[in-house]
Amino acid sequence: MPKNFKPLVPWIGGKRKLAPHILPLFPNHTCYVEPFCGAAALFFLKEESKVEVLNDVNGDLVNLYRVVKHHLEELYKQFKWTLTSRQNYEWLLKTQPETLTDIQRASRFLYLQKLAFGGKVEGQSFGTSATSRSRFNIFSLEQDLADAHFRLANATIENLDWAKTIEKYDRPGTLFYCDPPYWMTEGYGVDFAFENYERMAELAKSIQGRMIISINDHPDIRSVFDGLFIREVDYKYTVGGPQNTSDCVELIYGNWEQEEHLAGQVSQEGFSF
Repeated sequence: MPKNFKPLVPWIGGKRKLAPHILPLFPNHTCYVEPFCGAAALFFLKEESKVEVLNDVNGDLVNLYRVVKHHLEELYKQFKWTLTSRQNYEWLLKTQPETLTDIQRASRFLYLQKLAFGGKVEGQSFGTSATSRSRFNIFSLEQDLADAHFRLANATIENLDWAKTIEKYDRPGTLFYCDPPYWMTEGYGVDFAFENYERMAELAKSIQGRMIISINDHPDIRSVFDGLFIREVDYKYTVGGPQNTSDCVELIYGNWEQEEHLAGQVSQEGFSF
């Protein structure tokens, strides 16, 4: 039974709550690739594969994962005297990452992302709560970093364009889990034109490997991914705490026939979410 690690940082659109709906759809695979890894919630929950690749265009995120993988102790030392402080948050927000070492840059990003309202990457603000403790907790951080270090040990960390990542690792036996920015939404920190969804649909229908795509429900999205296996999930989306929830429908697409999925479905017994 795999140990269920949690994502190292909060992330807008994170998939931990949707994991019970997505993980059981994963077909057998030897290579696992996330072209839009973000907080990589499913990666941290799933069983380890022979080959694993995490890719993202966010350089701060990729740098954090590399530092956690290779410089764990030095990263933790950066937080020895760190407090949860709005002033400290605003100072770090104004600091240019280019002026920092990789380890300092990683600690800055981790601190900001832990405390950002709603896990936003763009337009961040200091998140507060009167009902729960701060996400930045120096006493639990050491174990969180150690768990992430262990899980990332055999993963390849890439900083490529998402489509190039798919083309580079496409083989029979590869599973691509794509969690792109949602159409007509904000807060991801990158522009994602509709042509990217069209390209994703083309790749899903032509690659040698298997692809699962999680995306928001929108008529444009339904049109562009028409023809793929689809599952709809009723979902409550939360930003900034349980008091701020809204009902929505999440779409999960797969590039194989439903009968094939049912025949090759991998059991996820033993996972706790």
